Amino acid sequence: MPVQRSIRQIPVAVVAALMLCIALQISWGLASPRPTAYAQALLPTPSLAALRLANLGEPIAFAQLTALYLQAFDNQPGVSIPFSDLDYSLVVGWLTRVLELDPAAQYPLVMASHLYSQVPDEARQRQMLDFIYQAFLQDPNRRWQWLAHAAVVAKHRLHDLPLALRYAQAIAHNARGKNVPHWAQQMPIFILEDMGEAQSAKVLLGALLAEGKISDPREIHLLTQRLKTLEEKTGALR
Repeated sequence: MPVQRSIRQIPVAVVAALMLCIALQISWGLASPRPTAYAQALLPTPSLAALRLANLGEPIAFAQLTALYLQAFDNQPGVSIPFSDLDYSLVVGWLTRVLELDPAAQYPLVMASHLYSQVPDEARQRQMLDFIYQAFLQDPNRRWQWLAHAAVVAKHRLHDLPLALRYAQAIAHNARGKNVPHWAQQMPIFILEDMGEAQSAKVLLGALLAEGKISDPREIHLLTQRLKTLEEKTGALR
């Protein structure tokens, strides 16, 4: 049976040497460079045919996994990639594939409007807003709210009123379903007024009231008052 010795019986020189080794090991660890993590590039967008072949008859589930892959791509092991460093042409391609796999999906448009359009890069913002616009045209009655958000971004962040008007007019002309609220139809009126186009805003508002589709008395009253204000403004400009 081995005899246990008290630590006090260990020679001071041995203890000192051990402590020195520990100190050297800690110093070496602190001085050594940290392992470098390298960001992997976003893969090229696969063809729709390839994705349909790979989804094993579960396109909706596969579309969700594809969206999660794209969303998580900015956080790779050991490295975080700013959205502004991503190739937005590839991002648009992946978002498009998700919508093609699951046309009823809304999440790709959530990602486009609330994640990728937030970067402080005007070119990338415009690229993402255009993706939303093109997606809206394919299904206006279910995707109008994302284009409405794009119009707000164009107006308040890009300070591009003509672009905001283009999006607002697209909603008014194409999104005519029962679930589309009246305020979405009224967006062009307010943007035209912001652009100093009071006459055009007045004509548009008058046509909207004349359609007779607005039945809420309070809304009719507010819009009628707005029309009177526009008439006074245009009268003063003559």
